[in-house]
Amino acid sequence: MDQPDLDRQSVAPGRHIGQWLLMAAFVVITIIFVMPLVLMIFSAFKPSAEILRVPPTFFPQAPTLDNFRTVLNEAPYGSWYRNSLVVACAVTALSLFTSSVGGYIFAKFEFPLKQPLFVLILITLMIPFPVLLIPNYLIANRLGLLNSLWALVLPGMVSAFGIFLMRQFAAGIPRDLIEAARLDGASEWSIFARIMLPLMRPALAALGVFTFLASWNDYLWPLVAINDLDKSTLPLALTFFNTLHAQRFDLVMAAATMAVVPVLIVFLIFQRHIVKALVLAGMR
Repeated sequence: MDQPDLDRQSVAPGRHIGQWLLMAAFVVITIIFVMPLVLMIFSAFKPSAEILRVPPTFFPQAPTLDNFRTVLNEAPYGSWYRNSLVVACAVTALSLFTSSVGGYIFAKFEFPLKQPLFVLILITLMIPFPVLLIPNYLIANRLGLLNSLWALVLPGMVSAFGIFLMRQFAAGIPRDLIEAARLDGASEWSIFARIMLPLMRPALAALGVFTFLASWNDYLWPLVAINDLDKSTLPLALTFFNTLHAQRFDLVMAAATMAVVPVLIVFLIFQRHIVKALVLAGMR
């Protein structure tokens, strides 16, 4: 038997052991992250007495939908849901448009101060959002948008991370496709809409999911900009609801579960695009 075959056989067991250890660590980490979500969902179907039972139960012993009915009857949950959907969808749509246009321009066009402008956009990623609270509040107040959903939409219209992600993705698209379209007489907007956008679809899907989740879960800015409960989004409204029902863990879990459902649906639909976009953008 050749020496390379002996080396291959001696390395193989160690490699398999390493793979099993890595898989075991991945399973443990996954359980740690997923378990609170699973317990929240199961607790939403339990009566309050079962949640407080000692020893606790994992699966609901007597599943019930009364918790969800009580939440929908006692709180304007439909209005909160609508507000969150309107804000999250509007922010996502506007951010995708500005990010795709900005990324395309920085990737495929040459103009004065291109690199300094792009560096300036990246620098804004290092500014924590609490620093921007007062400027955003003053701008929204000057425009007369405070205590309205527009105050929640406008600050998220442009995303520095989105421009960076789309620029990295668009940079890998061959310039020959654009030049060929220009030779055929296509306008710049036609090139962008018919060539660039279809090719940037994986990155757009990933950015859309990130933006939707960030807007859906945003709490600090709505807390500053919104005063009326009927104009609140779900994270802000749930805080008020939890304060009123601090001892009713069954109602709190039901309200939180309904707030998580759209997030899970969006992620499950677009998870393949997210992985593909991040891999391709990282390689480029």
